Amino acid sequence: MGVNFIEELKWRGMLHDIMPGTEEELNKGICSGYIGFDPTADSLHVGHLTQIMTLIHFQKAGHRPYALVGGATGMVGDPSGKSQERNLLNETELRHNQNCIEAQLKMFLDFNTGETSAVMVNNYDWFKEFSFLDFIRDVGKHITVNYMMSKDSVKKRLEGDSGMSFTEFTYQLVQGYDFYYLWKNHNCKVQMGGSDQWGNIVTGSELIRRKDGGEAFAITTNLIKKSDGTKFGKTESGAIWLDPKRTSPYKFYQFWLNASDADAKEWIRIFTLLTKEEIESIEKEHEPAPHSRALQKALAKDITIRCHSENAYETALAASGILFGNSTIEAFKELDEETFLDIFDGVPQYEIEKSVLEAGIGIVELLSEHSQVFPSKGECRKMLQGGGVSLNKEKVSDVAAIINASSLIKDKYLFIQKGKKNYYLISIK
Repeated sequence: MGVNFIEELKWRGMLHDIMPGTEEELNKGICSGYIGFDPTADSLHVGHLTQIMTLIHFQKAGHRPYALVGGATGMVGDPSGKSQERNLLNETELRHNQNCIEAQLKMFLDFNTGETSAVMVNNYDWFKEFSFLDFIRDVGKHITVNYMMSKDSVKKRLEGDSGMSFTEFTYQLVQGYDFYYLWKNHNCKVQMGGSDQWGNIVTGSELIRRKDGGEAFAITTNLIKKSDGTKFGKTESGAIWLDPKRTSPYKFYQFWLNASDADAKEWIRIFTLLTKEEIESIEKEHEPAPHSRALQKALAKDITIRCHSENAYETALAASGILFGNSTIEAFKELDEETFLDIFDGVPQYEIEKSVLEAGIGIVELLSEHSQVFPSKGECRKMLQGGGVSLNKEKVSDVAAIINASSLIKDKYLFIQKGKKNYYLISIK
């Protein structure tokens, strides 16, 4: 056996609730446990990372993790924590999403370690031949409507304006049967999930008890919230995805790097594999000089490498230094265009005709007439003479300087810095 799983969750601040007898069951030896992931998109996002980390710690503690991709439950939609019913996906979309999620989970879990090897299952495999009549006869009769109505996920929806469809009402029965099936066929004794899943999980353990007189257990983890009250895993541009095509490694890295001190202190325990001693050492380094962001840098490094790669982390680090560090023009040229544009997301951008540069143009005219970097030529000249303007990371103090196409980065862009913190991107049409 490895580390104590429950103690690991506790010191990392992850444990929310645990069914009596669970820890004793885990201490008996290798135990199988599972977490479900609904394939509502073709990528997991950072909101799923708590559950991924739970499975990682479960495996490191010497147990066998099961990752259930809900091909069947994804057709229904979990009402937990939702104020409206989800859009339902067809089987083709779900299969595609499921395959993508499976590939992502294999980046985190070890599927080749003997008795503790991770296992991937899809509940569509046992539901596809299960008729409605068989389900309500063999499963539905064991759980009363009163029991189902008592769950918070149901009560909150019934109290709201939109109500709840029969489809969503049955979700806890469908998830409950998943637990029963895995308990019966794979000896899965424990189901884990976020704290909003407690009702669905205990419905499964109750079904196991009522249907077969068996015993099963439950563990839930805390839902992650940001200290400022905004939703974890969301930015102005949307969710932070694990798929680099949806969220570039640079933006992924920046999400963690921009965490507040309070959030970074919590998240470094939850989302990294750093030890307690390592984290406490980083905290000691951070406290006297919070502006150095030692916590955020360690958090962002660990999680970017594990979600993407060492190379992706190095690229993100180099890209981060372009706006806010001492990177040279060479760093610009080495970036792929997608990362290059990600850096300038939110930075004021202007377009000019290529012919303007081919003929050559004075820098004052470029920055005041052909773009709005400066509101007037006079202000532009004044800041140039004062050494407050950079073109492609190089200071320009000559008000008579002529800029032509040879200055373009990637044959398309000019990067302007005005003062210490004002950045602009000029591109050619």
